Amino acid sequence: MEEKLTYEAALAELTSISKEIENETISVDTLASKVKRASELIEFCQTKLKDTEEEVSKIISRMENPEK
Repeated sequence: MEEKLTYEAALAELTSISKEIENETISVDTLASKVKRASELIEFCQTKLKDTEEEVSKIISRMENPEK
């Protein structure tokens, strides 16, 4: 069974990849795949933040205007 990726897990993985690249501990053979994975994680995090912001805005709007 595949686990659903969470924002926190994505951010932790992204941080790990970033540190590997910064510390030059990443193999040249895996660099391209790590950069690709990092871009996927960034996109996931951006989407998650945007969706969460929209959801929270809707909830606040309903709280401020309960008749709608």
